[in-house]
Amino acid sequence: MKISEETLENYSISYPLENLAPLERILFLDIETTGFTAKSSYLYLIGCAYFQAGKWHTIQWMAENYSQEAEILSAFFEFSKLYKYLIHFNGNNFDLPFLTQKCDQLSLPYNFDGFTGIDLYKRVAPYKFFLKLPNCKQKTLEQFLGINRKDVFSGGELIGIYHDYVKSPAEFSEKSLFLHNADDLKGMLETLPMLAYYDLFNSDVRAKKVQANYYKDVNGCRRKELLITLSLVTPLPKPVAASANNCYFRGEGENATLKVPIYEEELKYFYSNYKDYYYLPAEDVALHKSVAGFVDKAHRLQASAANCYTRKFSSYLPQWGILFEPFFKRDYTSKELFFELTDEMKKDRESFCKYAGHVLSMIAATY
Repeated sequence: MKISEETLENYSISYPLENLAPLERILFLDIETTGFTAKSSYLYLIGCAYFQAGKWHTIQWMAENYSQEAEILSAFFEFSKLYKYLIHFNGNNFDLPFLTQKCDQLSLPYNFDGFTGIDLYKRVAPYKFFLKLPNCKQKTLEQFLGINRKDVFSGGELIGIYHDYVKSPAEFSEKSLFLHNADDLKGMLETLPMLAYYDLFNSDVRAKKVQANYYKDVNGCRRKELLITLSLVTPLPKPVAASANNCYFRGEGENATLKVPIYEEELKYFYSNYKDYYYLPAEDVALHKSVAGFVDKAHRLQASAANCYTRKFSSYLPQWGILFEPFFKRDYTSKELFFELTDEMKKDRESFCKYAGHVLSMIAATY
């Protein structure tokens, strides 16, 4: 078994990883294999990155031949006893099942039950289309952030290099195998800022400033919109912009802006207990029977779910699900929901924070 250790001098991460877990309890993991299934392929390298004494370090265990799988597995699991949190890239789908199956295959008494896992891929993948990424491979995220690798081989190309190394060990092959895994580990550290996009949609946003603004649309019509200036929990590593349902988002660094249309029109509030109401066709309104009971029978009808409403002209904001009540609609069958932008809400910063998160969730779900 070959062991390679490196201290990453003057190495810093531009993401507050300590918000997830204590740095000294975190272990990054990446493995190299000759195939996708444990039964028909070999595990030949396990690499880890960890934080100790104020610096980041890497340690790698490589099998010099096919019979050393158990040796590098034992070395890794003994080392990992010092840690509680395991960070990996798509490890839920590959690394962890592969290592678990290898332990079973080799009758080794190890598992990941004591770890809390954080899969970077799983956290970023839901926002692939929002970020306009072709895929969520680690190298794609590295390219998005402008990170350049030293190694020139893909994981697939290294399989042949490893088989050649087993037959005839050479310094070039050994360095290539260690370098690729080391770059995967460093790449995980350097792509951690991508978690800022996860934080954007999964942390409470703060509305710093809220104001109404008038503008002219493409047809020259005067429109009104709500501008919410946000303070982000985690700075975004790259500017991003997206729009959906006439709402627009742009974020850069620690700040972001949401633009949401304000609809100034007459909408309807539908009463759910329509059996207790009469509908007055002439007035186009529903009144409770305790009041409308005095109206001439010729001018009233038993209300139905579709006409049991009251109408109100006001300023409204859209919502995609019932966030604020009472909610209004244009028609009974309409799927669009609105709530009134009241004078009381205009003074309620917490409500705007809540609404900003609601709009962001809608935009994310659209992509």
